[in-house]
Amino acid sequence: MIRRPPMVVCYICGREYGTKSISIHEPQCLKKWHNENNLLPKELRRPEPKKPEVRTITAKGFYDLDALNEAAWTSAQSQLVPCSICGRTFLPDRLIVHQRSCKPKAAK
Repeated sequence: MIRRPPMVVCYICGREYGTKSISIHEPQCLKKWHNENNLLPKELRRPEPKKPEVRTITAKGFYDLDALNEAAWTSAQSQLVPCSICGRTFLPDRLIVHQRSCKPKAAK
């Protein structure tokens, strides 16, 4: 049986990265987040995402990867903004694109 290497979820974008890659990815992802957030209209700008604090350390001295990933995923999902027309959630920069083509549900 082949085991996948442990993966860590980015608290900014919600994607999975290897344990060695995440420390390289997070600063770059945060910089990209700031660039994209600054381009948004004022009403769609979001506060900077905060890295979740997970202090659970197992008996062997390792962080509880599942708890860390759950907290990071929740953080990434909290950045989504609901569409005022249909209620679906999107990243703020994608909401603008979505609303151009979103149509209210027709009454049956």
